[in-house]
Amino acid sequence: MKPHRLLIATLPTRIEQIKEGYFPSDKAVFLKRDDETGAEFSGNKVRKLEFSVREALDNQCDTLITCGGIQSNHARSTAAVAAKLGLACHLFLRTDQRLHPQGNYLLDEMLGAKIHIITADEYRHHRHDLMKELQKRLAETGKKAYIIPEGASNPIGTFGYFHAFEEILEQEKMYDVHFDTIVCAVGSGGTYAGLVYANSYHKADRKILGVNVCDSAEFFKKVTMDMLEGFEEYLGEKLTLSKEELHILDGHVGRGYALNTPTEMDFIRDFAKSTGVVLDPVYSGKAMIGLWQALKDNSPVLSSSQNILFIHTGGLFGLFPKAEEFEF
Repeated sequence: MKPHRLLIATLPTRIEQIKEGYFPSDKAVFLKRDDETGAEFSGNKVRKLEFSVREALDNQCDTLITCGGIQSNHARSTAAVAAKLGLACHLFLRTDQRLHPQGNYLLDEMLGAKIHIITADEYRHHRHDLMKELQKRLAETGKKAYIIPEGASNPIGTFGYFHAFEEILEQEKMYDVHFDTIVCAVGSGGTYAGLVYANSYHKADRKILGVNVCDSAEFFKKVTMDMLEGFEEYLGEKLTLSKEELHILDGHVGRGYALNTPTEMDFIRDFAKSTGVVLDPVYSGKAMIGLWQALKDNSPVLSSSQNILFIHTGGLFGLFPKAEEFEF
Protein backbone atom coordinates (compact mmCIF):
# COMPACT_ATOMS: atom_id res chain seq x y z
CA MET A 1 0.00 0.00 0.00
CA LYS A 2 1.48 3.32 -1.06
CA PRO A 3 1.77 6.10 1.54
CA HIS A 4 -0.46 9.13 1.16
CA ARG A 5 0.72 12.16 -0.80
CA LEU A 6 0.02 15.84 -1.06
CA LEU A 7 -1.47 17.15 -4.30
CA ILE A 8 0.90 19.99 -5.18
CA ALA A 9 2.50 19.31 -8.56
CA THR A 10 0.79 19.94 -11.89
CA LEU A 11 0.17 16.35 -12.95
CA PRO A 12 0.11 14.41 -15.14
CA THR A 13 2.92 15.99 -17.13
CA ARG A 14 2.64 15.70 -20.88
CA ILE A 15 4.63 13.47 -23.21
CA GLU A 16 5.90 14.61 -26.61
CA GLN A 17 8.04 13.02 -29.29
CA ILE A 18 11.32 14.60 -30.34
CA LYS A 19 11.22 15.14 -34.08
CA GLU A 20 12.46 12.35 -36.26
CA GLY A 21 15.96 12.78 -37.58
CA TYR A 22 17.42 14.56 -34.58
CA PHE A 23 18.95 11.47 -32.99
CA PRO A 24 21.58 9.37 -34.79
CA SER A 25 19.25 6.38 -34.74
CA ASP A 26 15.96 5.12 -36.14
CA LYS A 27 14.61 4.66 -32.61
CA ALA A 28 11.76 6.93 -31.44
CA VAL A 29 12.62 9.21 -28.51
CA PHE A 30 9.94 10.88 -26.40
CA LEU A 31 10.10 13.42 -23.57
CA LYS A 32 8.17 13.23 -20.30
CA ARG A 33 7.94 16.93 -19.43
CA ASP A 34 8.53 16.88 -15.70
CA ASP A 35 10.05 20.33 -16.13
CA GLU A 36 6.39 21.41 -16.23
CA THR A 37 5.30 20.25 -12.76
CA GLY A 38 4.62 23.87 -11.78
CA ALA A 39 6.41 27.23 -11.97
CA GLU A 40 7.95 27.51 -8.50
CA PHE A 41 8.01 23.72 -8.11
CA SER A 42 9.25 22.93 -11.61
CA GLY A 43 11.19 19.72 -12.02
CA ASN A 44 11.25 16.24 -10.54
CA LYS A 45 11.81 17.14 -6.88
CA VAL A 46 8.24 18.14 -6.14
CA ARG A 47 7.02 14.61 -6.92
CA LYS A 48 9.18 13.32 -4.06
CA LEU A 49 8.16 16.18 -1.78
CA GLU A 50 4.49 15.29 -2.23
CA PHE A 51 5.25 12.19 -0.16
CA SER A 52 7.95 13.37 2.24
CA VAL A 53 6.21 16.62 3.19
CA ARG A 54 2.93 14.75 3.64
CA GLU A 55 4.77 12.56 6.13
CA ALA A 56 6.08 15.71 7.85
CA LEU A 57 2.55 17.09 8.18
CA ASP A 58 1.23 13.74 9.41
CA ASN A 59 3.86 13.96 12.16
CA GLN A 60 2.73 17.50 13.10
CA CYS A 61 5.98 19.10 11.93
CA ASP A 62 6.02 22.87 11.39
CA THR A 63 9.49 23.22 9.87
CA LEU A 64 11.36 21.64 6.96
CA ILE A 65 15.16 21.26 6.90
CA THR A 66 17.07 20.14 3.84
CA CYS A 67 20.33 20.62 1.95
CA GLY A 68 21.87 20.91 -1.49
CA GLY A 69 24.20 22.90 -3.70
CA ILE A 70 23.83 26.67 -3.94
CA GLN A 71 21.71 26.17 -7.10
CA SER A 72 19.83 23.13 -5.79
CA ASN A 73 16.51 22.51 -7.54
CA HIS A 74 15.46 20.40 -4.58
CA ALA A 75 16.16 23.17 -2.07
CA ARG A 76 14.17 25.66 -4.16
CA SER A 77 11.25 23.24 -4.49
CA THR A 78 11.30 22.60 -0.74
CA ALA A 79 11.26 26.34 -0.04
CA ALA A 80 8.30 26.76 -2.42
CA VAL A 81 6.32 23.91 -0.85
CA ALA A 82 7.05 25.24 2.64
CA ALA A 83 5.87 28.73 1.70
CA LYS A 84 2.71 27.35 0.11
CA LEU A 85 1.87 25.32 3.22
CA GLY A 86 2.88 27.93 5.78
CA LEU A 87 5.86 25.95 7.08
CA ALA A 88 9.24 27.35 8.12
CA CYS A 89 12.14 26.23 5.93
CA HIS A 90 15.89 25.99 6.58
CA LEU A 91 18.31 25.25 3.74
CA PHE A 92 21.95 24.21 4.13
CA LEU A 93 23.50 25.25 0.81
CA ARG A 94 26.96 24.28 -0.36
CA THR A 95 29.34 26.84 -1.82
CA ASP A 96 32.88 27.98 -1.18
CA GLN A 97 32.15 31.57 -2.08
CA ARG A 98 29.37 33.98 -1.15
CA LEU A 99 27.41 34.67 -4.31
CA HIS A 100 24.90 37.31 -5.30
CA PRO A 101 21.46 35.65 -5.24
CA GLN A 102 20.46 34.44 -8.69
CA GLY A 103 18.73 31.42 -10.20
CA ASN A 104 17.47 28.95 -7.61
CA TYR A 105 19.35 30.77 -4.84
CA LEU A 106 17.42 33.96 -5.62
CA LEU A 107 14.13 32.07 -5.44
CA ASP A 108 15.14 30.49 -2.11
CA GLU A 109 15.49 33.99 -0.67
CA MET A 110 12.27 35.23 -2.25
CA LEU A 111 10.35 32.26 -0.85
CA GLY A 112 11.47 33.11 2.67
CA ALA A 113 13.78 30.19 3.41
CA LYS A 114 16.43 30.62 6.08
CA ILE A 115 19.74 30.05 4.29
CA HIS A 116 22.75 28.43 6.00
CA ILE A 117 25.82 28.67 3.75
CA ILE A 118 28.34 25.87 4.34
CA THR A 119 31.57 24.92 2.60
CA ALA A 120 31.98 21.95 0.27
CA ASP A 121 33.99 20.18 2.97
CA GLU A 122 31.33 20.83 5.62
CA TYR A 123 28.68 19.60 3.23
CA ARG A 124 30.53 16.43 2.34
CA HIS A 125 31.38 15.42 5.89
CA HIS A 126 28.98 17.16 8.25
CA ARG A 127 25.69 18.09 6.56
CA HIS A 128 23.69 15.40 8.36
CA ASP A 129 25.10 16.44 11.72
CA LEU A 130 24.41 20.10 11.01
CA MET A 131 20.79 19.39 10.12
CA LYS A 132 20.32 17.23 13.22
CA GLU A 133 21.87 19.92 15.43
CA LEU A 134 19.48 22.51 14.02
CA GLN A 135 16.54 20.16 14.52
CA LYS A 136 17.55 19.79 18.17
CA ARG A 137 17.91 23.56 18.68
CA LEU A 138 14.53 24.19 17.12
CA ALA A 139 12.95 21.56 19.38
CA GLU A 140 14.24 23.49 22.38
CA THR A 141 12.19 26.48 21.19
CA GLY A 142 9.04 24.42 20.72
CA LYS A 143 9.42 23.80 16.98
CA LYS A 144 9.16 20.37 15.38
CA ALA A 145 11.36 20.01 12.31
CA TYR A 146 11.36 17.32 9.64
CA ILE A 147 14.66 16.61 7.89
CA ILE A 148 14.56 15.86 4.17
CA PRO A 149 17.84 14.45 2.80
CA GLU A 150 19.59 15.67 -0.32
CA GLY A 151 17.23 15.46 -3.28
CA ALA A 152 14.49 13.91 -1.08
CA SER A 153 16.16 10.66 -2.05
CA ASN A 154 15.12 8.36 0.76
CA PRO A 155 12.57 5.52 0.93
CA ILE A 156 9.51 7.79 1.29
CA GLY A 157 10.80 10.08 -1.47
CA THR A 158 11.13 7.23 -3.95
CA PHE A 159 7.35 6.97 -4.07
CA GLY A 160 7.36 10.16 -6.15
CA TYR A 161 8.66 8.28 -9.18
CA PHE A 162 6.90 5.08 -8.26
CA HIS A 163 3.76 7.15 -8.80
CA ALA A 164 5.25 8.73 -11.95
CA PHE A 165 5.83 5.28 -13.42
CA GLU A 166 2.16 4.45 -12.87
CA GLU A 167 1.28 7.76 -14.53
CA ILE A 168 3.36 6.71 -17.54
CA LEU A 169 1.53 3.37 -17.77
CA GLU A 170 -1.78 5.23 -17.94
CA GLN A 171 -0.46 7.63 -20.56
CA GLU A 172 0.69 4.74 -22.72
CA LYS A 173 -2.97 3.76 -23.07
CA MET A 174 -3.91 7.35 -23.89
CA TYR A 175 -1.15 7.79 -26.49
CA ASP A 176 -1.31 4.20 -27.77
CA VAL A 177 2.42 3.68 -27.38
CA HIS A 178 4.60 1.25 -25.44
CA PHE A 179 7.79 2.66 -23.92
CA ASP A 180 10.25 -0.20 -23.65
CA THR A 181 12.98 2.03 -22.19
CA ILE A 182 12.77 4.90 -19.68
CA VAL A 183 15.81 7.16 -19.22
CA CYS A 184 16.54 9.65 -16.44
CA ALA A 185 19.43 11.55 -14.91
CA VAL A 186 20.77 10.18 -11.62
CA GLY A 187 22.09 12.76 -9.17
CA SER A 188 20.97 11.58 -5.73
CA GLY A 189 19.22 8.36 -6.70
CA GLY A 190 15.59 8.79 -5.68
CA THR A 191 14.09 9.33 -9.13
CA TYR A 192 15.87 6.34 -10.61
CA ALA A 193 15.08 4.12 -7.62
CA GLY A 194 11.39 4.97 -7.72
CA LEU A 195 11.16 4.02 -11.39
CA VAL A 196 13.06 0.78 -10.79
CA TYR A 197 10.87 -0.21 -7.83
CA ALA A 198 7.66 0.49 -9.75
CA ASN A 199 8.90 -1.46 -12.77
CA SER A 200 9.62 -4.43 -10.51
CA TYR A 201 6.35 -4.12 -8.55
CA HIS A 202 4.20 -3.98 -11.68
CA LYS A 203 6.29 -6.61 -13.49
CA ALA A 204 6.30 -4.18 -16.41
CA ASP A 205 9.53 -5.48 -17.97
CA ARG A 206 10.81 -2.05 -18.99
CA LYS A 207 14.48 -1.10 -19.10
CA ILE A 208 15.09 1.72 -16.63
CA LEU A 209 18.29 3.42 -17.74
CA GLY A 210 19.95 6.01 -15.52
CA VAL A 211 22.72 8.38 -16.53
CA ASN A 212 24.74 9.40 -13.49
CA VAL A 213 25.76 13.06 -13.33
CA CYS A 214 28.04 12.60 -10.33
CA ASP A 215 29.78 9.74 -8.50
CA SER A 216 29.66 6.44 -10.40
CA ALA A 217 27.25 3.83 -11.71
CA GLU A 218 28.30 1.40 -8.97
CA PHE A 219 27.69 4.04 -6.31
CA PHE A 220 24.10 4.58 -7.45
CA LYS A 221 23.40 0.89 -7.84
CA LYS A 222 24.33 0.55 -4.17
CA VAL A 223 22.14 3.56 -3.26
CA THR A 224 19.19 1.97 -5.07
CA MET A 225 19.59 -1.38 -3.31
CA ASP A 226 20.24 0.26 0.07
CA MET A 227 16.92 2.14 -0.06
CA LEU A 228 14.95 -0.94 -1.06
CA GLU A 229 14.29 -2.29 2.42
CA GLY A 230 12.96 1.04 3.65
CA PHE A 231 10.77 1.34 0.56
CA GLU A 232 9.37 -2.16 1.15
CA GLU A 233 8.49 -1.24 4.73
CA TYR A 234 6.31 1.61 3.48
CA LEU A 235 4.84 -0.53 0.71
CA GLY A 236 4.17 -3.49 2.96
CA GLU A 237 5.44 -5.91 0.33
CA LYS A 238 8.72 -7.42 -0.79
CA LEU A 239 10.10 -6.90 -4.29
CA THR A 240 12.17 -9.34 -6.28
CA LEU A 241 15.01 -7.09 -7.38
CA SER A 242 18.73 -7.67 -7.79
CA LYS A 243 21.63 -5.32 -8.42
CA GLU A 244 22.26 -7.09 -11.74
CA GLU A 245 18.94 -5.76 -13.05
CA LEU A 246 20.05 -2.13 -12.67
CA HIS A 247 21.24 -0.22 -15.74
CA ILE A 248 23.21 3.00 -15.26
CA LEU A 249 25.15 4.55 -18.12
CA ASP A 250 28.43 5.82 -16.71
CA GLY A 251 30.94 8.20 -18.28
CA HIS A 252 29.04 11.48 -18.52
CA VAL A 253 29.93 13.19 -15.24
CA GLY A 254 32.42 15.37 -17.10
CA ARG A 255 34.17 17.91 -14.86
CA GLY A 256 31.95 16.93 -11.92
CA TYR A 257 28.59 17.68 -10.37
CA ALA A 258 27.16 21.02 -11.58
CA LEU A 259 30.36 21.69 -13.56
CA ASN A 260 30.31 21.79 -17.33
CA THR A 261 32.59 21.64 -20.35
CA PRO A 262 32.17 23.90 -23.40
CA THR A 263 31.07 20.83 -25.36
CA GLU A 264 28.23 20.17 -22.91
CA MET A 265 27.05 23.78 -23.06
CA ASP A 266 27.18 23.69 -26.87
CA PHE A 267 25.02 20.56 -26.85
CA ILE A 268 22.41 22.19 -24.61
CA ARG A 269 22.35 25.29 -26.83
CA ASP A 270 22.09 23.27 -30.05
CA PHE A 271 19.42 20.97 -28.59
CA ALA A 272 17.28 24.01 -27.78
CA LYS A 273 17.74 25.37 -31.31
CA SER A 274 16.89 22.04 -32.92
CA THR A 275 13.98 20.89 -30.74
CA GLY A 276 12.57 23.92 -28.93
CA VAL A 277 13.31 22.21 -25.61
CA VAL A 278 15.64 23.75 -23.04
CA LEU A 279 17.65 21.28 -20.95
CA ASP A 280 19.43 22.17 -17.73
CA PRO A 281 23.23 21.92 -17.37
CA VAL A 282 23.32 19.83 -14.19
CA TYR A 283 20.96 16.93 -14.84
CA SER A 284 18.92 16.62 -18.03
CA GLY A 285 21.65 18.12 -20.23
CA LYS A 286 24.27 15.57 -19.24
CA ALA A 287 21.73 12.73 -19.29
CA MET A 288 20.57 13.65 -22.79
CA ILE A 289 24.18 13.75 -23.97
CA GLY A 290 24.55 10.24 -22.55
CA LEU A 291 21.49 9.01 -24.42
CA TRP A 292 22.53 10.72 -27.67
CA GLN A 293 26.03 9.23 -27.48
CA ALA A 294 24.71 5.75 -26.67
CA LEU A 295 22.43 5.89 -29.72
CA LYS A 296 25.25 7.20 -31.90
CA ASP A 297 27.53 4.36 -30.76
CA ASN A 298 24.82 1.71 -31.16
CA SER A 299 25.35 0.84 -27.49
CA PRO A 300 24.29 -2.71 -26.55
CA VAL A 301 22.35 -1.27 -23.61
CA LEU A 302 19.84 0.15 -26.13
CA SER A 303 19.95 -2.63 -28.73
CA SER A 304 16.47 -3.91 -27.87
CA SER A 305 14.96 -0.45 -27.40
CA GLN A 306 12.52 1.02 -29.89
CA ASN A 307 10.39 3.60 -28.05
CA ILE A 308 12.52 5.49 -25.54
CA LEU A 309 11.02 7.85 -22.95
CA PHE A 310 13.42 10.43 -21.53
CA ILE A 311 12.30 12.15 -18.34
CA HIS A 312 13.09 15.86 -18.44
CA THR A 313 13.64 16.54 -14.74
CA GLY A 314 13.65 20.34 -14.99
CA GLY A 315 16.29 22.66 -13.59
CA LEU A 316 15.72 25.64 -15.89
CA PHE A 317 16.58 28.16 -13.14
CA GLY A 318 20.05 26.65 -12.92
CA LEU A 319 20.79 27.86 -16.46
CA PHE A 320 20.88 31.54 -15.62
CA PRO A 321 23.95 31.57 -13.34
CA LYS A 322 25.79 29.81 -16.20
CA ALA A 323 24.90 32.33 -18.91
CA GLU A 324 28.52 33.32 -19.46
CA GLU A 325 29.46 29.70 -20.26
CA PHE A 326 27.38 29.73 -23.46
CA GLU A 327 28.70 30.87 -26.83
CA PHE A 328 26.23 32.38 -29.29
